[in-house]
Amino acid sequence: MNMSKLINRIIPLSFLMLLVSFPAIAVEKIVINGLFKDKAIVTIDGKQRVLKKGKASPEGVLLIEADSKQAVIEIDGKQDVYKLGTHIGSNNANKPTSGEKLIIAPDPGGMYNISGSINGSSVKFIIDTGASAVSMNSNVAKRLGIDYKLTGKKGMSYTASGKDEIYIVKLKRVRVGNIELRNIEGVVHEGGFPVTTLLGMSFLGKLDMKREGRIMELEKKY
Repeated sequence: MNMSKLINRIIPLSFLMLLVSFPAIAVEKIVINGLFKDKAIVTIDGKQRVLKKGKASPEGVLLIEADSKQAVIEIDGKQDVYKLGTHIGSNNANKPTSGEKLIIAPDPGGMYNISGSINGSSVKFIIDTGASAVSMNSNVAKRLGIDYKLTGKKGMSYTASGKDEIYIVKLKRVRVGNIELRNIEGVVHEGGFPVTTLLGMSFLGKLDMKREGRIMELEKKY
């Protein structure tokens, strides 16, 4: 083989090795916005991505596993555990955010379910912008230790199921994710309706709410 043909073969191979040695896209900053089972919502260099287990983003960020509390993410071949609100970057690695923003994805039925608490006790919520207040049934109120008949103001509510006796109460603390608000108006319905507590506008109205596609973002106002 003559020298010119050998050089022509070596140069492309060397160039290919150079391309493989370095990532195509350098990731400078990642923010962990939302965590779910085998899924994470992140912002990579200003672009929002939904990472799914075992699938890399266009930037090469790979989700190994995730739940509602933390995620194992591989960046540039290195795996680490990250929690909600974490900033990953060269200048502020693992720096937490203010923690007063929440990203929520809908369930298969299109409902926005979220875990939270009322007065420090755990509650399952459905986000409902059509509800004027945080609304629960009397069984939930009793479990939470809310003496609604003694402290609440009696009233009537008219719903699709008919006329309903309610009590308007003040909730000391309502929390979802890292967002907590105090002295929120609540409504207690006698009986078993609603089955799941509604996170209504007495709470949501104090937040900035945004929708990007099907993703909902809640952020505390300052």
